[in-house]
Amino acid sequence: MPRQELESVNCSLIAMPVLENETPVTINPLIHGEMTPLIVIRCDDGVQVYANCCPHQGRRLDYAPDRFLTKDATLVCAAHGAVFGMADGLCLQGPCRGESLRSYGCQWQDGILRVEWPDTAG
Repeated sequence: MPRQELESVNCSLIAMPVLENETPVTINPLIHGEMTPLIVIRCDDGVQVYANCCPHQGRRLDYAPDRFLTKDATLVCAAHGAVFGMADGLCLQGPCRGESLRSYGCQWQDGILRVEWPDTAG
């Protein structure tokens, strides 16, 4: 299935297509002037946003652009097999067990996903 385009409105507002439950999509917004690969996942009634970066060795979790290994509400790192819960980002098994994906706060606003970027000033 071809990927639906995501429209980046500015650094924190992203127009999202209808997200399928437990189907991760990638976005690459500019955060503080740098392209930052993120994973967006709808988990039932909520949406989670994570850095597309495994805490084990800093590699991307997808094995190809916008292609992820998933099973039973988990996301699997394609490089070393670490398994993360989609709803909380916690590593359930693998080389970084007990660590978590970096998460970003987010909220829906009139059909637009607002992602809260970390403040790097100071």
